[in-house]
Amino acid sequence: MPNARPQTLIIGAGVIGAAIAFQLARRGHAVTILDAAGIGAGASGRSFGWINASFHLSEAHYRLRAEGMAAHRRLAGTLPDCPTRWPGCLAFDQRAAELDAEGARLAALGYRVERLTAAQVARRVPALAPVPDGALFFPDEGAVDAADLARRLIAASGGRLLRGLAATALARTDGRVTGVVTAQGLLPADHVVVAAGGGAPALVEPLGIPLPMLSRPGLILATRPLPPVAADILVTSAGEVRQDRAGRLLMPTAAGHQGDAAESVAGLPPDHADAAITRLRELFPVLTLDWADVALAQRPVPGDGLPVIGAALPGLWLAVMHSGVTLAAVAGEAVAREMDGVEEPLLAPFRPGRFTR
Repeated sequence: MPNARPQTLIIGAGVIGAAIAFQLARRGHAVTILDAAGIGAGASGRSFGWINASFHLSEAHYRLRAEGMAAHRRLAGTLPDCPTRWPGCLAFDQRAAELDAEGARLAALGYRVERLTAAQVARRVPALAPVPDGALFFPDEGAVDAADLARRLIAASGGRLLRGLAATALARTDGRVTGVVTAQGLLPADHVVVAAGGGAPALVEPLGIPLPMLSRPGLILATRPLPPVAADILVTSAGEVRQDRAGRLLMPTAAGHQGDAAESVAGLPPDHADAAITRLRELFPVLTLDWADVALAQRPVPGDGLPVIGAALPGLWLAVMHSGVTLAAVAGEAVAREMDGVEEPLLAPFRPGRFTR
């Protein structure tokens, strides 16, 4: 007797592919996840892990990111031992007038924001010096180890994981994508989801689906574990900083990481890490700091900077974006609902077809 459950193959075991696998499994799909390197081995395992909508490129992008935050909270109610935390974010990377304007702009969109005094900042982050005159506080922002979340999502999905197996092409029959080609043979499927980050264009462009990508490499450093330093995510002129569950301070080496448009990393990663740790020491002069780990990742940024989510051909779905951490939960929900026939208006500006217009 044939299996009545839809057979869905997901290419990519990062946080996006894992979230989609989790949601599809809840809707009755039999899910198989392929990844040549393993769970969270790409950008997800080298991510700063910040969940926010304070950074966005358009009002539609803001709405998607805000819904991404809400979807993460819904996910915490369904995923056992969800590792996501909601410490909030303290931002003092601009002058007072610019912070006030930024706070007013976000408040007009409905984003929760508070203006804190220098004394309030000092109480929240006692090791900080010098203390800024004031800061914006975004109480609803969160953080998560994206690779850890991906592992938990895949485990909870009950899906099959094929590690070390690379997708080389997509199979198509009578206009419909019907499986994934590997060096070992064809894996048939009712649906295929490409959540392969920077590897996605090589799979979909032979089918006539343009997917331009920007080159956006980034370096993330981690210190050795420390006692509690900052409960909040910090956005400073020296860079973005957060302390993870292990006590390490995490910091992108590029100040203004969210808007970093550098197309290459010039020079050696240790040199960038040294420069970043110098800035970090200036933020926390009472601490003894050095970096223990620095990781290079290629952030998967589509050509217009915006996410690509949705159906591309019959049987084929794309989910390629930065920030995958903020958008993973909402991408999982949206792809699963649309695969079951429920249109998601929130995805209208982000569909794959926009690059063929």
